[in-house]
Amino acid sequence: MTVSTPIHADPNAPLLHLMGRARNQQLSLSELFQSAESLSAGGHRAHAVELYKTWIAFNDTNPLLHLAYFNYAVSLSGAGDAAGTIHALRAAIRINPQFGQAHINLGRTLEDCGLVGQAVQQWRGFVDTTTDVTPDRINNRLLSLQHIGRVLEGTGHLEEAEAALWQAMELLPTRTEAAQHWISLRMRQCKWPIVSSSLHITPRQFMDAMSSMTIACYTDDPFFHMAKAYRYSQTAVGRPADLKAFVRKPVRQKSGTGERLRVGYVSSDLRQHAVGFALSEVLELHDKSSVEIFAYYCGEPAPIDKTQARIKQAVDHWRDISPLSDLDAARLIATDQIDVLVDVNGYTKHARTKIFAYRPAPVIVNFCGYPGTVASPYHQYMIADEHIVPPENEIYYTEKVLRIPCNQPVDRKRLVSPRPMRSAVGLPENAFVFTSFNGMQKITAPCFQRWMSILTATPGSVLWLLAGDDSVNERLKLLATQSGIAPERIIFAGKAQNPDHLARIGLADLFLDTFPYGAHSTAADAITQGLPVLTVSGKSFASRFCGSIVTAAGIPELVCADPDAYVQKAIAFARNPASLAAVRQSLQAQRETCALRDMDRLARRLEELYWEMHGDAERGELPVPDLRNLDVYYEVGAELAAAGIEFETDEAYRQRYRAELTALNEHAPLYPDARLWQTAG
Repeated sequence: MTVSTPIHADPNAPLLHLMGRARNQQLSLSELFQSAESLSAGGHRAHAVELYKTWIAFNDTNPLLHLAYFNYAVSLSGAGDAAGTIHALRAAIRINPQFGQAHINLGRTLEDCGLVGQAVQQWRGFVDTTTDVTPDRINNRLLSLQHIGRVLEGTGHLEEAEAALWQAMELLPTRTEAAQHWISLRMRQCKWPIVSSSLHITPRQFMDAMSSMTIACYTDDPFFHMAKAYRYSQTAVGRPADLKAFVRKPVRQKSGTGERLRVGYVSSDLRQHAVGFALSEVLELHDKSSVEIFAYYCGEPAPIDKTQARIKQAVDHWRDISPLSDLDAARLIATDQIDVLVDVNGYTKHARTKIFAYRPAPVIVNFCGYPGTVASPYHQYMIADEHIVPPENEIYYTEKVLRIPCNQPVDRKRLVSPRPMRSAVGLPENAFVFTSFNGMQKITAPCFQRWMSILTATPGSVLWLLAGDDSVNERLKLLATQSGIAPERIIFAGKAQNPDHLARIGLADLFLDTFPYGAHSTAADAITQGLPVLTVSGKSFASRFCGSIVTAAGIPELVCADPDAYVQKAIAFARNPASLAAVRQSLQAQRETCALRDMDRLARRLEELYWEMHGDAERGELPVPDLRNLDVYYEVGAELAAAGIEFETDEAYRQRYRAELTALNEHAPLYPDARLWQTAG
């Protein structure tokens, strides 16, 4: 009897062949890289690791051995072998001590392992030993310095972080990453002036480096804010390279059909965050017979987050798109047949703006999370209110502006602890307490000086601020002393759980807003706890938001026309507490009926607007964002922002722009736009 045994191809045969060639030094370095990449792409990462290990063992005289070690480290890292990655990168560096990318990756690996000090030492060692100016070395030195700055900031070593970032800025002034971070760091430290002259860095480069969020803390210039956002949209978002891989869905006819409108909210902040707090009750109150709500979460994991758990219960569908690529997230949104897609991030942290560039829904709207225009080709609408964007200010926004009663949703269900005694939080029992619980980055030199003028005119009063880093707190006390204010009159509030923080806010007598970037949710929190808020409304979204909240709470008399009026009114309240008591009584009387807390009305109005937008889409009447001349407005704004004008009337502000546009037009004629240059010539 003859038995026939079928012969199956050995799936490991190609790998064994490659291993044999590697052992016999017959596999070139380029073939090694190509083969290992193919193995990894095919899901055989362990085989790629084994191939690298074998090649390195039998080809140790190859002059490019350090490159093999480097790619070996990349494969080990992908396989989750941190110890092996560190060994391989150190081997690469021993062979070639000037191998910059190996230093970069070794530092990152050490950081990921919690060895932050060693990571900084690794990057610093490379920086200190590479003084030549080849393009490759400069780039890796720049990356090393940026990593040093980032890590030192995260560990609270702010001075050292600032110094490292300054080195990076001077190394390549045209690269904005380090300067952007340096400026933000100085704002957080209240180091004034924020930008200073340098032989190596021009004022224009500082202006170019500021992000679209940072610039709102620096200047009340909505034209420049818009142009900044436009530039970011063009350079950092742009048109997806794989746009053809996405198929857009047509507008679905729903008006009058009885079908629900599908509304998607995209946000990284649907958790214990100011935005999550703000939207929780609104999402619960949506009329589910009219709208079907989808939440697309793109933030960090929040497995035990009570706010996120509540939002998940409030919406019809929860989608975690964090692990998805932009293209796959856009496809998911399209598959869900979303009619109106709400961008709740704009250009804030963890934003996934590139998803919107695919236009995964017919209607895209900017709402709630970003204080200004997104200035993109694909955001057709922005939701605001009459105070933030009065009709005459619509020229500062590329989107069509639709309005709700107040742009700041509040959650009336948030927990609030019992109010403590003043002594329990370090406040004097009988003093007049001014407070400003805005972040340190919002405090500017002119703003702080106004506070010092107020304290000077009201002996015995104190200023209660949210604590920053210890060095920042001491800096502000020193600045107060230099203004003739005893340092003990500046009191700092440490971090607290949100219910405790809300409870303590009401202990103050008057909240002093910052300018040009005012309080947003912080102002709503203060007013909710019965604390009057004094503010100045400027021209930009960020500078008018607090005024919107104060007006919606029913006390518009606390919105000042200019900084001088703000100072005088604060002094008057401290000198006549009875007048402030009347404001508090007014707040309390209107608490449950004012627009600020009418969440049912807000939810209905949002639904009306979503249907209105969808109706525009059904009729083919979607607005087209006006992006004309924004490069020109950027050039003008960058120059004017460097002049450092803090506050001016609307007419004076617009006249400055008109004068500059006229000069540019005389040099090279400008095309008309719908803002200040509405006619040619």
